Amino acid sequence: MDRRTLIAATAAALAAPGLASPGFAQGRVTLRLGHLANDQNVWHRACLHLAEQARALSNGRIDVQVFPNETLGREMDVINGMQLGTADMTITGESLQNWAPLASLLAVPYAVTSIQQMDVVAGGPIGQQINAEIVTRARVRPLGYFARGPRNLTANRAIRTPEEINGLRLRVPNVPVFVSVWQALGARPTPMAFGEVFTSLQNGTIDGQENPLALIRSANFNEVQRFVNRTEHVWSWIYIAISERRWQGLSAADRDIMAEAVRRAQAFERTLFVEDERSLEADLKAKGMTFVDSDQAAFAARARPAAIASVRAEAKPLLEQIMAIRA
Repeated sequence: MDRRTLIAATAAALAAPGLASPGFAQGRVTLRLGHLANDQNVWHRACLHLAEQARALSNGRIDVQVFPNETLGREMDVINGMQLGTADMTITGESLQNWAPLASLLAVPYAVTSIQQMDVVAGGPIGQQINAEIVTRARVRPLGYFARGPRNLTANRAIRTPEEINGLRLRVPNVPVFVSVWQALGARPTPMAFGEVFTSLQNGTIDGQENPLALIRSANFNEVQRFVNRTEHVWSWIYIAISERRWQGLSAADRDIMAEAVRRAQAFERTLFVEDERSLEADLKAKGMTFVDSDQAAFAARARPAAIASVRAEAKPLLEQIMAIRA
């Protein structure tokens, strides 16, 4: 083999994920992935699967270290760290609208009404537009997404209609559309970090909160809330994201490895999702929570005008496209 052919063969080997010769192995890569869920949550289990796949595909070179329970900091703190280069990866969603307005479309109440519609949106051209803006404006790169169960309202009273909310002091994430919609529904929304919610419910600072069943259980809200009111006001997805600065510092081969590891983690998470929703409901009922069938049509009718009005003008055309999809 002549020198030119040898160089070409070496470059090809280095470019192939998991196929690089030990003699040409790149240095070790450590990525710290912090998120808010506990170690029993499906998202955490999928992140561990991501770490396993990255390690296998890189012959042990890429070490994704997973930190649940906000042990690397609250969501916004980790995102800020990713932008500054002091954190690597996280699970995040609509909070990114604080930088990228199109990210607000992840959480518009009653825009997406099924997991099938969610996949069409998140995995198609609309999702690609949202991702591109997040990379440009937030300096965070979505690599894939996990399904989220519908968000439901918990409280210590049954709430079947918007009229029954009647001044409920409600924790919401720091997302403007949530504040606007719950005000329109008659609540008194209070933005608050997730880690503060349990204590605030326990001491009566707030009366209720809204989240998917997975987070309701993992946070043990059954200990301080009696009812799960099935408002199902948001069907959404959540990103597995990496710092754009960190992404650009990876070799092309390592980017390929991470993209494939995330793809496998996304597929793994989906296999767990449907069964997990069923078991979550059964478990919460066994722990004393009562599920109430709220009038979703009534909630949607009152919520949508405030939701649409709260979306920035540049996002409204995409919102119309999302609402028109019926998968």
